[in-house]
Amino acid sequence: MKKKKQNKGFREALVAQIKEHKATFAVYVVLRLMVLAVLVLSLINRRFENVFVCALTLVLFLVPAFFQKNFGIELPTTLEIIIMLFIFAAEILGEIGAYYVKVPLWDTMLHTTNGFLCAAVGFSLVDLLNRNNRFKFHLSPLYLSIVAFCFSMTIGVLWEMFEFGADMLFATDMQKDFVVTRISSVALDPTLSNKAVVIDNIADVSVNGEPLGLGGYLDIGIIDTMKDLIVNFVGAVVFSIIGFFYVKSRGKSKFAKKFIPTIAESASDISEDDTDTNVK
Repeated sequence: MKKKKQNKGFREALVAQIKEHKATFAVYVVLRLMVLAVLVLSLINRRFENVFVCALTLVLFLVPAFFQKNFGIELPTTLEIIIMLFIFAAEILGEIGAYYVKVPLWDTMLHTTNGFLCAAVGFSLVDLLNRNNRFKFHLSPLYLSIVAFCFSMTIGVLWEMFEFGADMLFATDMQKDFVVTRISSVALDPTLSNKAVVIDNIADVSVNGEPLGLGGYLDIGIIDTMKDLIVNFVGAVVFSIIGFFYVKSRGKSKFAKKFIPTIAESASDISEDDTDTNVK
């Protein structure tokens, strides 16, 4: 009997969530169906690595709902949709569809978005604590923005370290290579005097006597890494500015509200009840 009541309560809560967030639910259903279709095709073609990516994507789609249910955090519809589209763009289109190679600036776009989203997460984590009456500190809008920026950049650096580790250990190419026609290096200085030797107009390079036909020198990852960190920086700065004015006006900005999580009403009610009980 108790189990039936719990199931009924869960269904009622689910229906209420769907009604309240129709756009989010519609995007979730469409993306999930597309991932399932790719998963089935991957099974038919025996592409088991793609099956794993699809399964991982389906799990990642549940992360926003998990945090909302278990931590009492309400994600704005716009932010939740961006997160799901980001996951789909990175895993399905980027990895399986090879958009990282086929579509120019695809990786740049995702890293910029990642910088923005991570700044939103870092900002929200501190802002929710900042607004909680149970904590005896209050941080200024500038400090919150700095924390959000640093959190985003830290995540970006950790991701680049992960890419480097994967390339070194498993011979992947997550840090994409660039073809350049000009290099400068102290390793080419025969006098060993720490002077950079510049080579311009590089037409091609050879490996083991065989020309690669690339039309230049193959840079191994460093340009991609720095480009990713720079666009992550841009995304983090943009959100940090938005967050600063959001706290400065304390929630009056309609644009900022679309990207900043808040405490769910039910959770805030419980928190207030706990506070009242402690006072009594």
